Amino acid sequence: MADVARWIVLGSVLGLAACAGGTPASRAVTAPGPETAAAAPAAVRLAQPQYTVREVRVEVPRTLSVSEANLYYPIADIVWRGEPRGDRHAQVQRIFTEAFGFVTPELRQGPEVIVEVQVRRFHALTEKTRYTVGGVHAIRFDLTVKDARTGAILDGPRFVVADTPASGGRRALAEEQAGRTQRVVIIESIARTIRRELAPPAEAPGPSAAVVGARAEPGALPAGAPPAPGAAPVARKAFIPADAPEPRLRGWLWGLHGSI
Repeated sequence: MADVARWIVLGSVLGLAACAGGTPASRAVTAPGPETAAAAPAAVRLAQPQYTVREVRVEVPRTLSVSEANLYYPIADIVWRGEPRGDRHAQVQRIFTEAFGFVTPELRQGPEVIVEVQVRRFHALTEKTRYTVGGVHAIRFDLTVKDARTGAILDGPRFVVADTPASGGRRALAEEQAGRTQRVVIIESIARTIRRELAPPAEAPGPSAAVVGARAEPGALPAGAPPAPGAAPVARKAFIPADAPEPRLRGWLWGLHGSI
């Protein structure tokens, strides 16, 4: 009986911790709006663009699956409800093209290049998630930079993550009334990511430079390498998919067969 009682107490504590709330998990380090700049690490210094972009080619493969199901978390490559129903592949392509349109006028330094993007995932929120718990807009793509004259590959192809937090419930309604629709938020996130990825790696003083987006930390040890002698142990966090539902809902959502 004592063992049973201990398990009951442990379960209660874990249940309270799960219900305490939390922010959606995300591998992206950017959030929409001016508060992003205020929250950015002061040590990081963004570099100037290293390319002059002459052309942008965006491909959204027709092999990417699309879901129109109004579930919490449809299983598909493209989930997009920020525009009326239609050709979702074409809508995603226009979103990327518009995002590049905000950035390419700034990229006028360095060799002339062609930037190629192949979208791999564009998973925004459904109506059901948008007006309840919110989550993460999961935007993933491959980026390749080619010399505009010779076609030689200068960078990539490499996988880029442009995820951004997505508001839910009353906050989502308030943002929409203020003109910050899902489309606006996602375009801003893609534009920030493009600007970052087409600049030289950010510099930060000290031995532990901040990691920016999907780029590796300068001087970082390879994955799995043992720490240097005398180095302090590094705490490791459990992996959570960036576009998973809010932490307090993940457990029971996956248990509701046919409702997510």
